[in-house]
Amino acid sequence: MESITLTNDQEKEVQRQLDLYMTGAADVIPPEELRNKIAKSVTSGKPLNIKLGLDPSAPDVHLGHTVVLNKLRQFQENGHIIQLVIGDFTGKIGDPTGKSQARKQLTDEEVQHNAKTYFEQFGKVLDQDKVELHCNSKWLKTLNLEDVIELAGKITVARLMERDDFEERIAMQKPISLHEFFYPLMQGYDSVILESDIELGGTDQHFNVLMGRHFQERYKKEKQVVILMPLLEGLDGVEKMSKSKNNYIGIDEHPNDMYGKTMSLPDSLMKTYIHLATDLEPAEKKQMEKDLESGKLHPRDAKMILAGTIVRMYHGRKAADAAEQHFKRVFQQNSLPEDMKTVIWDGEKPVPLIELLVTIGLFSSKSEARRMIQNGGVKVNGEKTDALHTVITAEDGMTIQVGKRKFVQLRVNG
Repeated sequence: MESITLTNDQEKEVQRQLDLYMTGAADVIPPEELRNKIAKSVTSGKPLNIKLGLDPSAPDVHLGHTVVLNKLRQFQENGHIIQLVIGDFTGKIGDPTGKSQARKQLTDEEVQHNAKTYFEQFGKVLDQDKVELHCNSKWLKTLNLEDVIELAGKITVARLMERDDFEERIAMQKPISLHEFFYPLMQGYDSVILESDIELGGTDQHFNVLMGRHFQERYKKEKQVVILMPLLEGLDGVEKMSKSKNNYIGIDEHPNDMYGKTMSLPDSLMKTYIHLATDLEPAEKKQMEKDLESGKLHPRDAKMILAGTIVRMYHGRKAADAAEQHFKRVFQQNSLPEDMKTVIWDGEKPVPLIELLVTIGLFSSKSEARRMIQNGGVKVNGEKTDALHTVITAEDGMTIQVGKRKFVQLRVNG
């Protein structure tokens, strides 16, 4: 490895950046190369290229995505170049990571819509004016068959079969389509084209991001460093945060919903969210963790600090204060929200509760409404209703509550 001579001030700056980037990371591959890249940047004044690849399979950004975005922001704040790579070409294949079957291939329209939505929401974390936005179709579409064969010739089938998801699918005798093998190849080729110095990803992207190092070496480029960030567990405290599992907090959600969801977190996730999902200073995070462990800070109070911080990060201080007051009023003082949604009811006044819940849009199906009623999650005028065949008389001003955060007030015609 190239030896770089540093002044005392340069050495301090290198160490400062190294500590910053490694804090919270699940793995850095390899850490000594990260230090060397930072040192070259500090001495030359040339910023590093920091890559994040995005497979635009779903347009909603949630807190799980921001774990990596917050790390990107640290690089951005130190003057480095952020390379956001929209997989508008690879997205048509679909990342096979963690999948027991082939992903649905997206259309051009779906990819473009999702990519636009992603970038707009990322602006809540990153300075968009200082981000390079790349669509990998720009270079991947230009590859001819000879180029593709050359690319495929730079990796072995045995290496590709190291992927856990491929091994599992073979063991379960589930098919693997040939095109799925090309996903990690193309992601690695993105790093060759962009000459990325560092690539970020979640720990579930371990195989894919290492492909960048592999192909850069095979194309005689300087190899990128890989920084893997932990996966944020969702509200259930078990699975990783995902919209499909309905255990997520979206960064575009209403402040009241964002605050309420955060308050529903299991106590066991408090430290994880404080460290991975907030922009608090390292000293503040450590102090909160220390106070939680000693009992000086009650978990409920820590959650309120956490909820307020998360809302403030994406909606501003004023919205965070209003969300806190809303939560206290509704959930701690058992009063109704001031901004409760009003629904006009002009149907039959004696109506089965299940039918009413679906008709006014609180549930998309009767089976969903039935499950919530059985679980005691429906209140009419503040009274829990758990009988499936309940018939109610719709009255003007009647309030219906579903779960902890959904409130509707009826306005009855006639």
